[in-house]
Amino acid sequence: MNSTEDSTPEPGPDQALLPAQDVLPEKYTMFSNRLLKVWQHRRRKARQQNVDCYRLYDLDLPEFPLCIDLYENHVHVAEYRRNHSLTEAEHQSWLTNSCFCISRVLGIPVDNIHVKQRNVIADRRDQYRHDDKGGTQLIVSEHGARFLLNLTDYLDVGLFLDHRPTRQLVRAQSRGLVVLNLFAYTGSFSVNAALGGASRVLTVDLSNTYLDWARENFRLNHLAVNAADFIAADVMAWLPTVPAASVDLIVCDPPTFSNSKKMQGVFDVQRDHPALLNECLRLLRPGGKIYFSTNNRKFRLYDLHLQTTDIQDLTRQTTGFDFEGKLDRQCFLLRRTAPLTPPRSSPWPQMD
Repeated sequence: MNSTEDSTPEPGPDQALLPAQDVLPEKYTMFSNRLLKVWQHRRRKARQQNVDCYRLYDLDLPEFPLCIDLYENHVHVAEYRRNHSLTEAEHQSWLTNSCFCISRVLGIPVDNIHVKQRNVIADRRDQYRHDDKGGTQLIVSEHGARFLLNLTDYLDVGLFLDHRPTRQLVRAQSRGLVVLNLFAYTGSFSVNAALGGASRVLTVDLSNTYLDWARENFRLNHLAVNAADFIAADVMAWLPTVPAASVDLIVCDPPTFSNSKKMQGVFDVQRDHPALLNECLRLLRPGGKIYFSTNNRKFRLYDLHLQTTDIQDLTRQTTGFDFEGKLDRQCFLLRRTAPLTPPRSSPWPQMD
């Protein structure tokens, strides 16, 4: 587990390392059966859609609070911390046996299974912490686009699987357009927009680390890296500096909450999304589009605060086969009307 070498795996698991199935408690048989059933179903779906990276298991059984993602011939396992009565040794045994089950079912070496522990957190920015483990890097493909992943050094690997369908929408609609990617992370939306024929793609994120990663993703796809198009900035402070009616399509996937020292103040997506989206609408040319998404489980769109009435909920349409019934993300499509609609009175109280 937690391999730090970027090597080509041997075909199938190392059976010598795996305990015999009949010596494990029955709960591991249940886990293996569940994993096998889901894998067989999703593998067919993935092949049909030419997808090699997808969510395989998401807290399906209470005894196994794991999130398991398949990245070609590597597996990323996130254990969500919960209260349990296991000793440290018992917990380690449980985790080891769980990984053996994953290896046996998927036919992937144990060394290609990368395990992390995490709390359920509200802010995606907290997921970007660097753990400095030396780095197991992997290049994967998604519908012909190539992305660099880091399976060990960060809580997230560099590619949000739940956005896969939305990335395809953006790619299909970008030809000849000026595209702006806000809170861009490693630039997967930017790559897809560029591959889709966008005339220009602007990539904005607060982190220089992730902008460097985005540039590398451009290089992997043989796309031009223009220094002026990768912008390290606090989005809320940067947007007012951009000329009106200068962009055709905006991707906006903000954190639920952020209080980074690099920002002016604190960002709360529930409180601040009207101001954020109205600034985005100002930047759009007539008929322009915003793809806005959030992972805030309790999010409610304050549509009466927005300067457009052309709003469509795309959550169902942008939910991939591997997230059906499991996705907390919401996704909306907003179009700019000409002229912009003044905000209407709202039934909701103002938030501090």
